[in-house]
Amino acid sequence: MKKIMLLGMLLVSVLGVAQNEALFEQGKESYKNGKFSEAVTHWKKIVDNGQESAELYFNLGNANYKLNNIGPSIYYYEKALQLQPNDEDIKNNLAFAQNARVDVIEPLPKTVFSRWYKNISGVFTYNGWAIVAVIGVCLFVTLFLLYWFSGSETKKRVYFSASIFSVVICIAALVMAFQTYMDFTKNRPAIIFAEQTEVKNEPNMGSETAFMLHEGTKVQIMATDTNWARITLADGKDGWLPLGDLKQL
Repeated sequence: MKKIMLLGMLLVSVLGVAQNEALFEQGKESYKNGKFSEAVTHWKKIVDNGQESAELYFNLGNANYKLNNIGPSIYYYEKALQLQPNDEDIKNNLAFAQNARVDVIEPLPKTVFSRWYKNISGVFTYNGWAIVAVIGVCLFVTLFLLYWFSGSETKKRVYFSASIFSVVICIAALVMAFQTYMDFTKNRPAIIFAEQTEVKNEPNMGSETAFMLHEGTKVQIMATDTNWARITLADGKDGWLPLGDLKQL
């Protein structure tokens, strides 16, 4: 019975992959023929099937941009960039789409420490920093054993100094792993999908409007309350807007 179930699951998986590949090719053919809505329909079915890739999101961004759907195009470019953060084509197309936005948000100036932290923390993900910490521990153990069993005073000094350095690296990597994980859990970016939305001072329609936002603007979700989301912008402004007016990345 278990073998039959496994074979069944394998068959379903193979058929799913084949179906997604067919949809992807159909989307590419539709895009080449200028049928951008059809291309979006084909590619979104793949996303609905639970499959994702930078190429898929990039193509969805391109098709939506051709349709002048600024919000969805920016959303999918951002999704592609999450999977391939150093891809220049994605960055360039995202910049083009962002230039079509109505809202121009000027980020708050960053301190030297903030810029330094961003550059350092961006080297690895929290998993990457954790791996560095484990390597540091292994290196320390190896160096300490070499120090302990070495008969040469010169080598002992070298191994001891190197082991201390590995401890420092390990501690620093652990701190960065913890901090970047905290940043990851707090990071809830979203893209405005509504053509125009009012940002309220409180989570109700009767509240005073603080400012307006338009399609394609990137925000950070700070909290949610029923059908409302509290958002903040890169310039420090914050307020409440309906959850249906944005889509979380």
